[in-house]
Amino acid sequence: MSDKQPSARQQARRNFLKAGGAVTAALLTPSIFADTANKALPALPSNPRTPEAMPTRNLGKTGYKVGIFSLGGQASLEKPNNFDVAVPIIERALDLGVNYIDTSSIYGGPERWSEQYVGKVMAKRRNEAFLATKTKERTRDGSMRMIEKSLQLLQTDHVDLWQLHDIGTMTDINEVFAKGGAMEALIEMQQQKVVRYLGITGHYRPDALIEGIKRYPFDTILMAMNAADPHHYSFNQELLPLAVEKQMGIIGMKIPGRGRLLSNWTPQPLAVQAHMWEGMVPAPTPGTLTMREAMYYTLSRPVSTVIIGCDTIAQLEENVHLARAFTPLNKSQQAELVARAEPVAKPSLFFRFYERP
Repeated sequence: MSDKQPSARQQARRNFLKAGGAVTAALLTPSIFADTANKALPALPSNPRTPEAMPTRNLGKTGYKVGIFSLGGQASLEKPNNFDVAVPIIERALDLGVNYIDTSSIYGGPERWSEQYVGKVMAKRRNEAFLATKTKERTRDGSMRMIEKSLQLLQTDHVDLWQLHDIGTMTDINEVFAKGGAMEALIEMQQQKVVRYLGITGHYRPDALIEGIKRYPFDTILMAMNAADPHHYSFNQELLPLAVEKQMGIIGMKIPGRGRLLSNWTPQPLAVQAHMWEGMVPAPTPGTLTMREAMYYTLSRPVSTVIIGCDTIAQLEENVHLARAFTPLNKSQQAELVARAEPVAKPSLFFRFYERP
């Protein structure tokens, strides 16, 4: 009998297994992934261009050195039938040293265009990118269907990070942690070496994310962090310090707030905006920051990387250039950007104001 004490992660998982027997029940259920149970994951991806391309940081405790700029799976990567634009962006990102690609099972609608585009590149260059996708499903069975399709579209037999998508309310938390909830699928797929690490994501309000990372030792958190954040339902105040304390990989998103934080953004007519997204906060004016200021604000926070979607190769190249030239802003400089963001804070944080069930 061994005297070795379980690690904090092992203990947390044991506690989770005891809580209602949910995961135990899941593991007894026949799985389409049963033949993967004994496989070994390959070594972590490695893009040889990354160290020269931009600074790198630890992705929490994963052991992965991630470039401070990463490619998001929206913008051109979620538009339908956009292979001729999206695939070259992904290829160019890898050529420029990007070593982390984010996508999701819901980017690009039911056809999951984003995963399709990423898969076209992963079929040839899988070992160059840390690949992250997500499940928006709240049940085990729904999430199992999501990961099966993700693997097919991404043209790989494993993903490096599988995340709970858009955890915004306590209803989300209670559903994913319930018996038959999505957490059963995440844990089962990690144990079967189909996914390497587990994460949680959100941009709505901080409370549910705080509860989520208290309930389970996720490896990463993907969270909305831009210069407007301190003005409404701030993630900076409690959520970010807790994630730092837990040594999570922290990935920043919504850096330019879908462009609304940027001074070179051109608002669409308010009548058009009103029909774009129910509950969308209108943006009558351009933003107040440059892309450099928006990116450098978030990179000056304790994050591992930021993900930004790109519409063109020119945007991608600009973002890589900004990452390469990054120097941290001091607290006074950060405070100045927060103050300048205030007039456009609500439109830049539109994702915190639409109605949730």
